[in-house]
Amino acid sequence: MKVKNTIANSRRKFIQNTAFSAAGFFIVPRHVLGRGYVAPSDRLVIAAIGAGGKGADDIDHFYKSGHAEIGFLCDVDDRQSNETRKKFPKAKYYKDFREMLSKEEKSIDAVSVSIPDHQHAVAAMAAIERNKHVYVQKPMTHDIFEARMLTKAAHRFKVVTQMGNQGASGDGVRQLQDWYAAGKVGDVHTIYCYTDRPIWPQGVPRPIAASVIPTELDFNLWLGTAPKKRYFEGLLPFNWRGWWDYGTGALGDMACHIMAPAFAVLDLGYPVSAECSVATKYIENWNKAYYPESGPIASHITLTFKGKNGKPDVELHWMDGGIQPTRPEELLPNEKMGDGGNGIIFMGTKGKMMAGTYGADPQLLPTSRTKEEKVPQTIARVKDGEEGHYAAWVEAAMAGYGSTKAINLSSHFDIAGPLTESILMGNLAIRCYDIRKKVGEEIEYPGRSIKLLWDGLNMKITNFDDANQFVKRNYREGWTL
Repeated sequence: MKVKNTIANSRRKFIQNTAFSAAGFFIVPRHVLGRGYVAPSDRLVIAAIGAGGKGADDIDHFYKSGHAEIGFLCDVDDRQSNETRKKFPKAKYYKDFREMLSKEEKSIDAVSVSIPDHQHAVAAMAAIERNKHVYVQKPMTHDIFEARMLTKAAHRFKVVTQMGNQGASGDGVRQLQDWYAAGKVGDVHTIYCYTDRPIWPQGVPRPIAASVIPTELDFNLWLGTAPKKRYFEGLLPFNWRGWWDYGTGALGDMACHIMAPAFAVLDLGYPVSAECSVATKYIENWNKAYYPESGPIASHITLTFKGKNGKPDVELHWMDGGIQPTRPEELLPNEKMGDGGNGIIFMGTKGKMMAGTYGADPQLLPTSRTKEEKVPQTIARVKDGEEGHYAAWVEAAMAGYGSTKAINLSSHFDIAGPLTESILMGNLAIRCYDIRKKVGEEIEYPGRSIKLLWDGLNMKITNFDDANQFVKRNYREGWTL
């Protein structure tokens, strides 16, 4: 023990005397000091892939945790990253995350991935395979197959993971868990999740005319795994969410926030079936519009989960585009349902409970029960709740894979993986809904009247093989997982 302490002290003195002797910026990653030792600054050196928009917000949260050093920034669009580069002028800047991870591998401890959905998996996997801890914005991936591969890789390479659905660390989700554990609603059999998204164009044709690509944007890098198609004005920085090549629609955008409480409360696992209906626009002569590249303007998805430990099966309804479930009869006429535009309602054999986005403002129904019912806290709260979602990952990454802090994270990939796969199963049902086949002179939609049966373990639709094309994408040449 004495020898180890001597070595540790020698390393610390050497680094203190050399790393900061010059005026230049020098980053000492934690792993340079060896297993069990930390950098002199006790900071986690983070490389951020995605430095604008939500990426910028994530970076700020990591920095505010007090234990993170923003060492590297990466973004394909100089316009988006401009403000963040000004905030962190010492952070080295790249456009291609592959180049950054290759050149700076020895100087990076962890990676934040906050870019369009279609690039989540390849960026995260590139970091994981270099033994870097990863924080990946929701949804964890674009495809079901990708989510499964990342979940497995996290254990294979022994890295600490977290998905960016911060509400999973909020007190609201834990209050719902405590009420359920105390039997306040009995056995939950039906769940309604709903959102007012999309707030970007969906159910529309892709513009035919190409626009001039901004000089600050490397559009080829932005496309990444997606098919090579023309750039059009308005695609960036936000509206890509409505196009299947890049985004995952309203479901992918909001379900990780709204459905997460259901998985936390009931440990749902994989669904066994999925079915849906979607709203479409109409064109001349009463012909339905067919825009397979874009998500629908509204949808209603039903996922069924097998009950566990003698509990009943659970039917989960997802509604978007402003569609909402019927108000529970226990809710007074002027009381808000969820947070107004978004929410989740649990229907149990003995009662009901609801919450807004992120599981916030949980309520027992009727709402008068919320203050009347006192139950013990059975689930430990996360320090600073939703805000602490970021700091918890930073601290867990510093503690290392297998540490208590890593195991207790609210949305590590063992939790986020099945949640993401279930959400993407809903999108698979939507895309199956629009599969077209020509039969004689007529066009038929064979997937519209089918309930898809899902073998979650093997990631396969067992009763309609055409739907399996959406389990795993074909990447553009030059990109692999």
